[in-house]
Amino acid sequence: MMSRTSVNQPSRWFTTSFRVRYQESDQMGVVYHANYLNWFEMGRTEMIRELGFTYRGMEEEGVLLPVVDLEMKYLSPAHYDDLVNVFTRMTVFSALRIHYEYEVRRLSEGERDSLNLSLYGRDQELPGDLLVRGKTNHVWVNREWKPARLDKSVPKLYDALKSSLLGGEE
Repeated sequence: MMSRTSVNQPSRWFTTSFRVRYQESDQMGVVYHANYLNWFEMGRTEMIRELGFTYRGMEEEGVLLPVVDLEMKYLSPAHYDDLVNVFTRMTVFSALRIHYEYEVRRLSEGERDSLNLSLYGRDQELPGDLLVRGKTNHVWVNREWKPARLDKSVPKLYDALKSSLLGGEE
């Protein structure tokens, strides 16, 4: 079993791609700023799913993961029908908290078709045009919104997240 310490290094990037939907844009075809928060959540959800868990399963086991801090930097707008990719990775992880980092990038068809997730480790250059960079900080809580130690509440999830940060090292 892995030790129960904090890890403060970025994980590999996890990724999810989609096209910007009409309802996410304004009359000018520009994505409304709050939609990026939803896209960050999509990135977190798909990252957890790729590790073999679901948010629904976490909640059924009694742990919730509210956002306690958020930072976003808009660099270039996404537009209706753009192919975008949300890259998500963990940067800090402990039994009580988790921090994520995101990059939302516009991809060409060729970049999407050649997307190779194994290439996007900690320091690799990500494809596409960088649109938004962001960070969210979260804490693990129980259904009563009291701090919950993930290593005690859902140890398998704790070990999967920690292993992902360490690149499979114990």
